Amino acid sequence: MPDPQGSQTSPEPGPLSGVKGFGVTFGTMFKKPVTEQYPFEKVPTSPRFHGRHQLNRHPDGLEKCIGCELCAWACPADAIYVEGADNTEEERFSPGERYGRVYQINYLRCILCGLCIEACPTRALTMTNEYELADDNRADLIYQKEDLLGPMLPGMVEAPHPMAEGMEDTDYYQGRVTRATDVQIRYAAERASALSEPSGDDVRAGR
Repeated sequence: MPDPQGSQTSPEPGPLSGVKGFGVTFGTMFKKPVTEQYPFEKVPTSPRFHGRHQLNRHPDGLEKCIGCELCAWACPADAIYVEGADNTEEERFSPGERYGRVYQINYLRCILCGLCIEACPTRALTMTNEYELADDNRADLIYQKEDLLGPMLPGMVEAPHPMAEGMEDTDYYQGRVTRATDVQIRYAAERASALSEPSGDDVRAGR
């Protein structure tokens, strides 16, 4: 019956209206759940997923980071801190003049936007598929350079060591260096041996 003011009233519920509600409930009881059983069952991420950063190396083991700090300038969250230093003939960590002596990413601030990746001129910084960055200690979420460096692959030698014979820094950037040379391997072995030998102070102190 129309309302005296002209509006229509809703129809009265029928005897089967409650049964329809139960029908929806029973219909969903036998459907397969879509819940992901994380972390026991992990679904692979997309190949282009933006996860934890990685500092890459050249095929011979020298670091790609040149300490230019462009990634820190591009970061909108001020999450990256870089200190560059000069390479020397005794200690060379990257091709060219400079390398990243200190490299930190604060994952308490990082928003994983990827702008730092676009700013890097040498492709030293990329993003992996790792997304498990939770921790119970705030200090552990400030990643240091040693936490971000990529793994040592076959053909690489841990820096510092000289550049490959006859190669300049531009040869590295153009991908002409494919692996560590005998001179680089011998240099790294001699340096590791020298560092493992006790110094005069250690001998006098009985260490």
